[in-house]
Amino acid sequence: MPGSSTSSSRTNIRVVVVGDRATGKSSLIAAAASESFPIQVQPVLPPTRLPPDFYPDNVPLTLIDTSSSLENRGKLAEELKRADVVVLTYACDQPATLKRLTTFWLYELRRLEIKAPVIVVGCKLDKRDEEYHMSLEQVMAPIMQQFREIETCIECSAANMLQVPEVFYYAQKAVLHPTAPLFDQETQTLKPRCVRALKRIFILCDHDMDDALNDEELNEFQVRCFNAPLQPAEIVEVKRVVQEKLGEGVNDLGLTLTGFLYLHALFIEKGRLETTWTVLRKFGYDDEIKLGDPYLSIPFKKAPDQNMELTSEAMEFLKGVFSTYDGDKDGVLQHSELVELFSTAPESPWEDAPYKDAVDRTPMGGLSLSGYLCEWALMTLLNPNQSLANLIYIGYNCDAASAFHVTRRRSVDRKKQRTERDVHQCFVFGPKNAGKSTLLKSFLGRPFSENYRPTSSDWYVVNVVNQAAGTRKTLVLREIPEDEVKNLLSDKKSLAACDVAVFVYDSSDENSLKRASELLKDVARQGEETGFGVPCLFIAAKDDLDSYSNGIKDSAKDMGIDAPVHVSVKERDLNNVFQRIVHAADRPHLNIPETEVGQNRKLYRHFVSRSLMFVSVAAAVAVVGLAAYRSYAAKKNTSS
Repeated sequence: MPGSSTSSSRTNIRVVVVGDRATGKSSLIAAAASESFPIQVQPVLPPTRLPPDFYPDNVPLTLIDTSSSLENRGKLAEELKRADVVVLTYACDQPATLKRLTTFWLYELRRLEIKAPVIVVGCKLDKRDEEYHMSLEQVMAPIMQQFREIETCIECSAANMLQVPEVFYYAQKAVLHPTAPLFDQETQTLKPRCVRALKRIFILCDHDMDDALNDEELNEFQVRCFNAPLQPAEIVEVKRVVQEKLGEGVNDLGLTLTGFLYLHALFIEKGRLETTWTVLRKFGYDDEIKLGDPYLSIPFKKAPDQNMELTSEAMEFLKGVFSTYDGDKDGVLQHSELVELFSTAPESPWEDAPYKDAVDRTPMGGLSLSGYLCEWALMTLLNPNQSLANLIYIGYNCDAASAFHVTRRRSVDRKKQRTERDVHQCFVFGPKNAGKSTLLKSFLGRPFSENYRPTSSDWYVVNVVNQAAGTRKTLVLREIPEDEVKNLLSDKKSLAACDVAVFVYDSSDENSLKRASELLKDVARQGEETGFGVPCLFIAAKDDLDSYSNGIKDSAKDMGIDAPVHVSVKERDLNNVFQRIVHAADRPHLNIPETEVGQNRKLYRHFVSRSLMFVSVAAAVAVVGLAAYRSYAAKKNTSS
């Protein structure tokens, strides 16, 4: 199925040519640019450009010559760090320069942390000693085995114009159609991310969903990717090649996924990487084998105090996907079923923080439908672009407008004294050892533990909370370590994402209570200064211990919030705390704390408002009085 290649969106490729002195760097560049051998060439050439039409991909190349002298080592390092690809030269008539590749140059590239692909080029092939009979493959195979960054090797002669254009063709190809993202040279297999992308493409092309590409589907695929149909004889030949090497690659219905993957591995092994890259790019993948920005753009603008939530259409799609992959219909996606569900995504999005430990799972790592939907709600809240990408990877065919909706601004919710949000985010503050993590674990139904492990970074958990009226809200709890509070509040918009904040303290510890009160004042002050004030609650944890509650009710009342909610996770007495948190979030105009400064500012505004009102009334009375006097004076003058 090969065809013309499709390059990436690059508009220029910077090729940096390095190597020992007198290995032919400058002559190679000059010969490529002029298409003839230069009689005389200066020691280091200025940047040389090969125009777009020099090679079929129509991307210009800028060739950078370098000096290997010690005094120019700093400039060389700068050029290497700007390189898209490195051409590393040795002289075929000087074996010592070949040895220098492994004793200096390749290690130097690693020391400088150069990530660009490397093309090793043997120059001056016309001067090689006739007694030197080793082939290029024999020489380079062990070197390429040790240095995987080498993309390819080639020998050339500028004097005879032998394989000079090919040098920079391979350099361009290494950038536009790199091997590393697609193929593992050591195991000689396609890399996992490449397999996942090709599997998704196969599924998209399998219109009748029979797990095989029939002749019509193969032809449509060929036209889409290469703008040319396959002749019937070509289709027969493609399937014959696959079936000879891999029996399960073809069945009575057509080319199977196994056969489709085998074909691409074959193209890559034969150096036809542009074929696989063309397919990937036609289906929207970038150089990292992820869907590019045009496919993932979200056309909504949102204020800091607005969130993204999944639409009912997206939720129904996700429920359908859950049902499809729940093979044993036990209402749980086992780990293997989850792996299969995300097998068309670059990787499973929930293997790492903040999603890994965010929901309740079975002992074997399975997810219920509720936990599965909670993970999606959390991902949409924290990273809508990632959520949209994964929706598309698993088969969602619509655009972002059908997948997400933007919530109303929280400032508007406060004025209307209610919220329409289905997903609430709660920031959980509190001093060390107050019981924050224990509270979060209880939200996921995990058993109480006496072991204390301080949380060093933000931890998210998410679950569904059933309300008294029969409604269900998704609640996200975000534990913020005490040491991270200052850093959080340094961002003036940090509270914009928060629907409600709770302040957990150890009810048996006076210092814990004082610290929680200080944190509340810090958050309240931030809310007053930025306009992102949020409802707040005190949570008195460890209520099974001797309680210290001196003045806390008065303190809460003074700041305009409810009295503390007492809980004991150890005694399994949670006092409906999560329902209370949701209740506070649903009423965004209540429980917003006020500092003394805020209260004074409010009183001042009230005083100014009343003063202006009195002035307005007095002015109105004066105007009315003046009008009455003028009317009286006019009548008096008329009567006289």
